[in-house]
Amino acid sequence: MTEVLFEKRGHVGIITLNRPKAVNALNAGMVDAVLAQLTAWADDDGVATVLVRGAGERGLCAGGDIVAIYRDILGGGTETADFWQNEYRLNSLIAAYPKPYVAFMDGLVLGGGVGISAHGSVRVVTERTRTGMPETTIGFVPDVGGTWLLARSPGETGTHAALTGAHLTGADALFLGLADHFVPSGSLPELAAALEHESAEAAVVRFARNPPPSGLEVQRDWIDAAYASDDVEDIVRRLQTLDEASGGASAAEAAEAADTIEAKSPTAVKVALESLRRAKGLTLDEALAQEYRVGLRFLVAPDFREGIRAQVVDKDRDPQWKPATLHEVHAADVERFFAPLGDRELNLHTKEPDNA
Repeated sequence: MTEVLFEKRGHVGIITLNRPKAVNALNAGMVDAVLAQLTAWADDDGVATVLVRGAGERGLCAGGDIVAIYRDILGGGTETADFWQNEYRLNSLIAAYPKPYVAFMDGLVLGGGVGISAHGSVRVVTERTRTGMPETTIGFVPDVGGTWLLARSPGETGTHAALTGAHLTGADALFLGLADHFVPSGSLPELAAALEHESAEAAVVRFARNPPPSGLEVQRDWIDAAYASDDVEDIVRRLQTLDEASGGASAAEAAEAADTIEAKSPTAVKVALESLRRAKGLTLDEALAQEYRVGLRFLVAPDFREGIRAQVVDKDRDPQWKPATLHEVHAADVERFFAPLGDRELNLHTKEPDNA
């Protein structure tokens, strides 16, 4: 089976991620193919709009192929670093794409799926959308520009999403700034057909509807109060002590968030918080370079490997984090993840042919 399909219909170029059994999880071959096709279509006068969607009923993309990453870590390989280089090039290209880039963020849109959709110029969610950056669950941190996106969300809602790894609705994605339009899932085939001959703006506006309320927006008062700190232990304490008088906050929801954070990799949540704080002052490309530095350090740290093992390999859901508690992760430990890589720094420019 061809893992990513390309076709032109009218004046729209369509990218269909085609690994439905894996919820269209991205691998290196898929990323390379999409990067090459988008580069070609950028200069193709016959393509006015690009549409990206996922095959099957489960979602656009559940993220990167973390089982492949796990095998690469165990083998001490370099495939993951190479994969991230091209994936981040793709994220950067999508953000700067010279033509309307329409993403159907229907169903599951997680991790790497956010990277190929939320950087686009026309981002469509539905009532079926379940999105988020769940990386702290596997001992990692948001990447693919996720730190840059969430650092720009209203108040501290992006911090909450990053540290807890919460699955978010389409309405939440709109509130966070990860999406632009709400279209009922049943209308997506008609919208895709309209893109063949209409401008992206006109077509999407015609099919867009008012979204349902965002649960995250309703919770913003207590989220802003609890996460307004640069220290994870302090955030957890605030979550645990919030009461109903705190701006109408839900003590139960705050306590649940505290428990969720404490169950994640202590190293990952501390590095994730620092990544978001630093990303506020960066461009997207600078944030991608920072995420690459952090990511390469996680490849040799124990928690990323252990998190993948517990969640998707052995599936015992019982990761043994090292260190095991937040207070054992010190500022110097976090700082090391951000140290420059020297000649291994991220290169966002497409490699020249070997014979060049």
